[in-house]
Amino acid sequence: MEKDMAMMGDKLILRGLKFYGFHGAIPEEKTLGQMFMLDIDAWMCLKKAGLSDNLADSVSYVDIYNVAKEVVEGSSRNLLERVAGLIASKTLEISPRITAVRVKLWKPNVALIQSTIDYLGVEIFRDRATE
Repeated sequence: MEKDMAMMGDKLILRGLKFYGFHGAIPEEKTLGQMFMLDIDAWMCLKKAGLSDNLADSVSYVDIYNVAKEVVEGSSRNLLERVAGLIASKTLEISPRITAVRVKLWKPNVALIQSTIDYLGVEIFRDRATE
């Protein structure tokens, strides 16, 4: 899949976004909350923006960041799949220039699992054709 995505061309990249939210299937996750981390890729042609040096020919990273912040810090959801899916859908809605989006969402500190684990998460890919 990585190879297929690399063939898609240009993309905007946001890495290491951190937000506090109240998502999870366990009641304590909804009351205590926890940190969530994200990486987002938004595919679009950046050629015109690269030539013009004009933000109007691209999409602002801030708009994508704000979508992620709104969803993660917003209404509680049971599943990471739902949270990531909302971020992907709303990112595609920002601009018709965005042709596809990848959202990697994870919980870096999983205190409710009695095991040693670095993180739990999901990674989804959505494109305009299948959305």
